[in-house]
Amino acid sequence: MNITRLVHPGFWFGKTDKEEALQLARMGVGGFCLYGGTRAEVAALTQALRAASPLKRILISADYEDGLGRWLPDAELLPSNLALGAADDAQLAFEKGLLTARQAKSIGVDWVFAPVVDLADRADNPIVNTRSFGADPARVTRLAGALMEGLRKGGVLNSLKHFPGHGNTGTDSHLALPVLLSTKQHIWEHELLPFRQLLHQADCVMAGHLLVPALDEQHPASVSRAILHDLLQEEMGFTGCISTDALCMKALGNEKQAALAALFAGAHVLLVPEKPFELLDFLHAQPLPPQLVTRAVQMQNLLCARTDEVPPVTQAAAFTPTDLSARTARKALTWQGAPFNLRAGETVYYLSVGNDENLSAAPFLNTLESHGVQVEPFQGQPGGKLAVLCWRRYQAFKGKIGLDEQETASVQQALAQHPQSVVISFANPWSVRGLNSRSQLFAFSPSPVFQQAAAEVLLGKWQAAGQLPITL
Repeated sequence: MNITRLVHPGFWFGKTDKEEALQLARMGVGGFCLYGGTRAEVAALTQALRAASPLKRILISADYEDGLGRWLPDAELLPSNLALGAADDAQLAFEKGLLTARQAKSIGVDWVFAPVVDLADRADNPIVNTRSFGADPARVTRLAGALMEGLRKGGVLNSLKHFPGHGNTGTDSHLALPVLLSTKQHIWEHELLPFRQLLHQADCVMAGHLLVPALDEQHPASVSRAILHDLLQEEMGFTGCISTDALCMKALGNEKQAALAALFAGAHVLLVPEKPFELLDFLHAQPLPPQLVTRAVQMQNLLCARTDEVPPVTQAAAFTPTDLSARTARKALTWQGAPFNLRAGETVYYLSVGNDENLSAAPFLNTLESHGVQVEPFQGQPGGKLAVLCWRRYQAFKGKIGLDEQETASVQQALAQHPQSVVISFANPWSVRGLNSRSQLFAFSPSPVFQQAAAEVLLGKWQAAGQLPITL
């Protein structure tokens, strides 16, 4: 029995020992999930791992939910799913999937863990937010389906996540176990609707680390036979691959026992364990039913076969600049409240909050300056015009996504001194709540293209045409 193949370790550039990864490849693990790196580094590693493996084919995966730019510094950050939700344009979603697939495959990644079909229906959810297409299940289904078609046409595998729906929770499963308290009927009609309607397009379904008492009072979804086997496979009829979410996350406790329970629950891929060597030793010591392992290996064989259906394009072709982000921004940026505009010769003060990642505001500020607007950092100056820039976005293992009390207080004080002001959210749209701002602009992304678009809206170059895909 090829138990080793059921494990897919993670690889973090700058952290993981490459020799250990090559050793795992030589042992016959089924694949790897990559985090970080440059295009050249990823391409070199994927080639080395495949060369080291005794298997005919292994699967290399990554969480390229917003294109490769969320993880790779030399790739473009594509529009967030929530931006696509605001634009409500399936063609743009398809193009995002296609571009992501072509770029991923050109550097050796053939499995993209996307799309997220969780619903954005909780302001305090610290991990879904802009990863979701919105709060409406029908819109999420329509746009996710288009993105999946783009991924397929580009030649990479997809994965619906996080089953049975992570949206209506307030906990980051990287840190603790979230609990979904919806009724079974509500789950069926809302959280599960995108899964139900997209299973026929799914190469894989990723099970979330969350407790859903209406479906199983004791076991998290990723290790629950009632949820993975009884609901997903039997009741919903899914016959494809089931993957756990990353086992290194802190929601499940004992990694070895969780992995074992996941296999018996119906999972075929054990993703990103914290200690892969120890997990492999443990699994080889267990009396696993041969048919369980055989079925999991068969699933991976099917996935491997699909990765060869579309040949990769060259990196030069895959990374040719496109206008996808610009066209999406034109349809996605959303305005609420009173008019606010800037003209050449005026001065605008800017105040940045929630910028944990030290994201640069240069694209936004430079665009204003190139049109004759003078920009100055806000340092308590009264009067004049003010732009508050909100940057906070989801980050794994962080556990929060809103502005804290001190940040909110500083913004409130600044707004009180500047009746002519606008609050711009470059990520979490709920960050504007409670700020008492007269004007709000939602960009849903901190990418340079979306920053430039936000500045152009303030300059009156064009009107924001998007509609909020959530309820504030």
